[in-house]
Amino acid sequence: MKTITLSLLVAAGVLSAGAVQADEALAKAKGCLACHTVDKMVIGPAYKDVTKKYAGQKDAEAKITETILKGTPAPAGLGWQKQGKANLAFMPPNATVKPDEASKLAKWILSLK
Repeated sequence: MKTITLSLLVAAGVLSAGAVQADEALAKAKGCLACHTVDKMVIGPAYKDVTKKYAGQKDAEAKITETILKGTPAPAGLGWQKQGKANLAFMPPNATVKPDEASKLAKWILSLK
């Protein structure tokens, strides 16, 4: 019984790691990693900072998905830049990302802790 439980846990870990790698690959393929990284500010905020900002919000995935697709409003108080967490005052829309891909990316970003 312990062997089965351990095997299931290992399999779940492998599948989970595969999903994270796949979504990171999607972020790379869609150009997201030109401005963002998981844990450091580049041009835009680190994805872990995005995760912290939206922690506990029911509509976090929808908000991030919309931001990926539509961008952020041009300098509305300079947001992330004013906080020292971005070098650009706003995020432009990513026209290469489809809505289902944006949703995958949002889920991946929110999984980063």
